[in-house]
Amino acid sequence: MTELYPICRSITGNGVRDSLKILQRYIPIKIHEVPTGTKAFDWTVPKEWNIKDGWIKDASGKKIIDFKSSNLHVLNYSAPIKNKIGLEELKEHIFTDLDHPDWIPYRTSYYQETWGFCMAHHQFIELSPGQYEVNIDTTLKNGHLTYGEYFIKGESDEEMIISCHICHPSLCNDNLSGITLATFLARQMRQRKLKKSFRFLFIPGTIGSIVWLSRNEHLFSNIKQGLVLANLGDNGPIVYKKSRIGNSELDKTVEFVLKNRQVDYSIRDFMPYGYDERQYCSPGINLPVGRITRTPHNEYPEYHTSADNLDFVDDSSLAVSLEILLEITELVDGNRKYMNLQPKCEPQLGRRGLYEALGGKSGDKINQLAMLWVLNYSDGEHSLLDISNRSNIEFKIISDTADLLRAHGLLEEVVYR
Repeated sequence: MTELYPICRSITGNGVRDSLKILQRYIPIKIHEVPTGTKAFDWTVPKEWNIKDGWIKDASGKKIIDFKSSNLHVLNYSAPIKNKIGLEELKEHIFTDLDHPDWIPYRTSYYQETWGFCMAHHQFIELSPGQYEVNIDTTLKNGHLTYGEYFIKGESDEEMIISCHICHPSLCNDNLSGITLATFLARQMRQRKLKKSFRFLFIPGTIGSIVWLSRNEHLFSNIKQGLVLANLGDNGPIVYKKSRIGNSELDKTVEFVLKNRQVDYSIRDFMPYGYDERQYCSPGINLPVGRITRTPHNEYPEYHTSADNLDFVDDSSLAVSLEILLEITELVDGNRKYMNLQPKCEPQLGRRGLYEALGGKSGDKINQLAMLWVLNYSDGEHSLLDISNRSNIEFKIISDTADLLRAHGLLEEVVYR
């Protein structure tokens, strides 16, 4: 996060490329380049934006705004300009945050070509009449939209996507926290023997997910779960926003993990506003993708300002967020459905040595009860998570019981094709 923080990222440009190259030192991300003008459903890949410098000088030649001191000072996607103008004209191109006069706001102009600066409001009100020299050294020309993708192949083609937006400049919670946790989640997951496949997407917000979806419609039937990661470094409670489906396996999984961890959390219903979950959950696509955050966007004052910095995010919050993500992905990967091969009345467990297989351990009654629950609800419709929820028996006990029953020829896994 510290290394990525100074880089000026946007929805296109070298800032995204430089960031992805840093992530490649941790995980083998494949970098994709999509040309300007490429159609993506109702959208078109815009011109590529890059910035070298930007500043305002007062009449004495002193720099009062300098991009090199904070990349938030220049309106993201600003058109180039080099000119001398008066104060009144300059004010029309300056953005401030009246409620937080010491902070620099983050503002963009992706699809309306204009130029501008952002500055602290207390500095803005001190500007005196006179001539100012403005310089924004940017380019807006045909190029590419860049995104990163890392696919971890499991035994099955069934997959989960983990998506984070990579377009913001020096903002830590939104969304260097999502980028960082996605990277380290992938690092840990690649060491597991996975039943299912996992696809990590590092994409520019909105246009990035739209482009990826338009290029990968052939994968939609494989995608059974998905999570959008953002704002996971502050000290607020975990907030999960359900998929549009509302009762998908992922929705149940996340709620199960949060409930059993006994952390402060809340569950919200889907609404078509937010981050890239609204693209994954658009009605013509409707993938089971939810969003996990701590404090959601627009609900903490530091959001989209210079105060969303390295001091704002919290090490322990990041660590707990990563632990929760690991639990969710472990449960997604371990959750399965089975068919009972002896569904007409209970099979004779003693004859198969299943009671002895429990090993006389304490808790045998729980394990015997788990066998009955698993056998009864292994009808091809209920997952192990469903059974754990219904029985109030720990998921690991239910999962281990299913493995035992399968080994004794009583269950057959319902395999995704």
